[in-house]
Amino acid sequence: KSIERELICPACKELFTHPLILPCQHNVCHKCVKEILFTLEDSFADGGSESSNQSSPRIRISSPSMDRIDRISRSASQRRSFGWRGRKRNSLTPRTTLFPCPGCQHDIDLGERGINGLFRNLTLETIVERHRQAARAAIAIMCDFCKPPPQESTKSCMDCSASYCNECFKVHHPWGTLKAQHEYVGPTTNFRPKILMCPEHEMERVNMYCEICRRPVCHLCKLGGSHANHRVTTMSTAYKTLKEKLSKDIEYLISKESQVKAHISQLDLLLKETECNGERAKEEASQSFEKLIHVLEEKKSAALRAIEASKNLRLDKLRTQAEEYQGLLENNGLVGYAQEVLKETDQSCFVQTAKQLHVRIQKATESLKSFRPAAESSFEDFVVDTAKQEQILSDLSFYSNGLEIPEINEEQSRIYNKAVISWESPGKTDAADIYVLEYRKFNREEENVMWQEIEVCSKSKVISDLDDDSSYAFRVRGYKGSICSPWSKEVILHTPPAPVFSFLFDDKCGYNSERLLLNPRRTAVESRAGFPLLLGAERIQVGCYTTLDYIIGDTGIAKGKHFWAFHVEAYSYLVKVGVVSSAKIQKLFHNTHDVTSPRYEQDSGHDSGSEDACFDSSQPFTLVTLGMKKFFIPKAAADPKDAASRVLPLPSCLGICLDCDSGKVGFYDAGRMKCLYECEVDCSGIMYPAFALMGSAAIHLEEAIATKYLEYQDDL
Repeated sequence: KSIERELICPACKELFTHPLILPCQHNVCHKCVKEILFTLEDSFADGGSESSNQSSPRIRISSPSMDRIDRISRSASQRRSFGWRGRKRNSLTPRTTLFPCPGCQHDIDLGERGINGLFRNLTLETIVERHRQAARAAIAIMCDFCKPPPQESTKSCMDCSASYCNECFKVHHPWGTLKAQHEYVGPTTNFRPKILMCPEHEMERVNMYCEICRRPVCHLCKLGGSHANHRVTTMSTAYKTLKEKLSKDIEYLISKESQVKAHISQLDLLLKETECNGERAKEEASQSFEKLIHVLEEKKSAALRAIEASKNLRLDKLRTQAEEYQGLLENNGLVGYAQEVLKETDQSCFVQTAKQLHVRIQKATESLKSFRPAAESSFEDFVVDTAKQEQILSDLSFYSNGLEIPEINEEQSRIYNKAVISWESPGKTDAADIYVLEYRKFNREEENVMWQEIEVCSKSKVISDLDDDSSYAFRVRGYKGSICSPWSKEVILHTPPAPVFSFLFDDKCGYNSERLLLNPRRTAVESRAGFPLLLGAERIQVGCYTTLDYIIGDTGIAKGKHFWAFHVEAYSYLVKVGVVSSAKIQKLFHNTHDVTSPRYEQDSGHDSGSEDACFDSSQPFTLVTLGMKKFFIPKAAADPKDAASRVLPLPSCLGICLDCDSGKVGFYDAGRMKCLYECEVDCSGIMYPAFALMGSAAIHLEEAIATKYLEYQDDL
């Protein structure tokens, strides 16, 4: 009973049934994995409706898990818009490979094989079965072959996957037959396979352990599969090593039993203190909010009283004015009184009364000519502006108590195929338990774009599914319990102008191994002088120049818009970068000059000036020149002769954007995603990234940002 919590599936909260081992080393029931993936696919197949986000009745998915499912659904729907097809509704296996692990709350990539590439945890199955048998010890396992009524079984055959009583076992496993050699155990209902088979090569048993991927593999995986270049060890060695480590760790924990009990006592005390302090904190927080509510109520009452007083005053003025104008009507008020005065025949009496009356009549006449209400009906002066207060209240949180503001490290943060954002705490105070990273896209059409929020347990995060050719703002804040820090300073990063194009340097087509040196991964190339250059230099009397050594990418581009980036070492003397058409690759590699230039050979009769004049114009490709920490914009006919206007500082990272549809190629400062130079290019054939080096030079391709959700320790 004490280990039951280790045998509970984090998805269904029940004992494991056929558990699978995820790449993050957590276990989930096979059925739960399929149900979660089906739920995930339905959430975007049904248009992301509210009903599609409901989990299976068997699986109790928490809100954070549903948030991750929504995020993965958006990503999957975008992949499907580019040609990815989801499973049919009646298929037995889901096609989505990005799985939200309910154990570690991370999104795990299951790879191309999906569920089929996961191992079944047979050891855990056995332990769960032992636990079940201990829990139902009073319930006997009956013989599968007895005539009714069946007898209680005494053993189970792992080869036959059946249980037997003594008599039936003798009948079905007679001596001298192959069945007599079957493996039998005590009564059980868990018949696991005798041999662990490879998920990728179903007919092969695993007999090695990959130290890189930390999983069992078969000999075919090592010979030509996905583990061909990985470091592996024998299964017996891995078994011995891991068993020794596990045994030592268990012995250490058992030897510290008194220390563990002391910690448990301390934790019990902390539980009581936490309960008491939590109630006290709730009471104090309630009092603080009550004070705010009291202040707001007072402000509300004062504002309502002021509005009511102003309303009454305005109504009195307007009513008085209305009564005055009512008197201007015939036989009413002032006009009626004046009409009666006109009936007076005594001149002295008329003059005495009419003089004052005439003044009143004149005022009424003037008021008719320029009518103006006695009071305004609008209450615009009484509108309460609470925008600042609302912002302050929205940021209302517990006092940070020394939790410093995290700072985004702009040197370690970058955007390429994805965005990786890293941050750090500037001081030595207690670090936050969790961070909240927010980002939003700058949109000129919409000023108030909502921030998207991600909870992060580490100090870095990889973000996918950002729009191309866009600017994003990032900020982060730390949380320690219920305490949070203020937001960090916003950092603006720009995405590439087009989707990132991945390739490696081609080590076959035209590659000169005597002059160029590739690293094993083919992501970096370096030019080197070599012994042939020394042999050629024997004939030189005056001087020479080395030829340009070309190398291209191993993948071509037929259509669309693509972007790739690379670094040129600062010591590089001359580098050319750009694109080349497949139709002119052979011409490119066959146009190289000899190691010695004819301009330096005695009596060659060669016009040295003509070679330089036609060198650039005869190249069957579009390249720009780099070198000596400079970027040289190609010269146009209308450009001035002064070369200084065409020379720019060389960016730390350079990018190339090829638009085959519009026939243009652009060269970018990849750090700021700013275009330095753009020109037209003939894209009638398949286009390849092209590079040329001369002298001492080196180029490193920008590595794609990989989505690493967890960092594992090397067990071996």
